[in-house]
This record gives sequence, structure tokens and C-alpha cells, in this order.
Amino acid sequence: ISICRDLPNIEVITFSVNGISDLEPLNQCQNLSELYLRKNNITSLNELFYLKNLPRLRVLWLSENPCCGSDPHHYRMTVLRNLPSLQKLDNQAVTEEELSQALVDGEEITAPPARRSVENGCPESTESSAAESTTETESELLNFSLEETNKIREELGMKPVPRDKFSSFSPRETDCNRKKRNNVLNAILLLMKELDAEGLEIVQQTVGRRLQAFRKKELQEE
Repeated sequence: ISICRDLPNIEVITFSVNGISDLEPLNQCQNLSELYLRKNNITSLNELFYLKNLPRLRVLWLSENPCCGSDPHHYRMTVLRNLPSLQKLDNQAVTEEELSQALVDGEEITAPPARRSVENGCPESTESSAAESTTETESELLNFSLEETNKIREELGMKPVPRDKFSSFSPRETDCNRKKRNNVLNAILLLMKELDAEGLEIVQQTVGRRLQAFRKKELQEE
């Protein structure tokens, strides 16, 4: 998600099911209008601090994150109090009545969250996060990744990726490596939206050379 610091004009970001815990890189995305972050590892609603100054943000999908807690009313009221320009939260339209109620029931967020130490871009594991990780099967991860990737490809005018052609994850890979790979894939697709025809041709040539190298290596191994 750190790549977003270099994408100030990005309008739609889809990073569901990626183990994301830090929203600080998004505070530079001033044109962001839609943000999809369900099923990540966002533990604190204080992360909303980084979204408060995004003037065009209208759609936020944050459900199924630890920060949602056990009180759905408090969660929704707090989000709407801090992001009153939202038109849709977690796939539900925001009403004027909710915005008024949020001023009473919601919690005002005035500071960013305290940070935990990280290593190699992956949060330190805890007993709770490990337990949550085990509840999510590899099939679920693949389904969500494929869905979100195809949403981005559709926005770019590209054909959807068939399930049997989508990245097949090795069972030996750690959850962290798998999510990092998916982050890279999504970031590349998002960056492509910023390129002109000349830039896309360079990408196409580079990808072609890379694929040839992989194929040559596979033939040598056989």
C-alpha cells in the first residue's frame, strides 16, 4: 500500500484481503473517491485520521476488520462522524439522519494510532492475529483477490482473469508472502492506469522479455 504515496491522482483503490493495517500512505491521495479495504488487519478506528483530509472520498468499505469491534452502531457512527462526506459505507447508503446522529454517538478522532513495530512489511504476529489468519482459507483469499483484481482490470478496459489463470499460491508460502505478492499485483494494475500509450508499450515489452526468461528457465529445468 506504500505505493499509494506516489499516486496522488488515483480515484479508486481496491485492497481487500491483503493484511493491511496502516492507512497512512493514503493521506496523499487527494482525488480518492472509492476505497475498498474489507477483510484486512486494521485494528484501530484511529486509522481514519489519515482519511479525514480526503475531500472526494465518497465510498468506503471497511467491514470485517478488527477495528469494527463488537458494537456495529458505535463503529458506524464513529466512521460517519469523522468522514461525513461519505455517501456509502460498507455497501450501505448513508442517510442524513445517520450523519446527525453520528455527531452525538460517534467518537471524534483527533490523532493517528500508535504504531507497532514491523519487519519486512508484515506486522508482528500476535496470538489474536494468528487465530484470525487460520479462520481464512486459501480458497477465500483467492476468491477475494480474483474478484478485486478483475474489478481493477475492468476499470482499465482489460479482460477479466479466469480463475484457472490466476496466480496459484504454493502451500509452502507464508500468508505474509502471499499477501505481499497480491499487493504488488494490485499496485502494478493501479499504476498502469496512470500510464500513457508510450508507457504501456514499454511495460508490454518488459513483460514480454520477463515471460521469455521464465519460459527459458522452465525449459532448462525440464
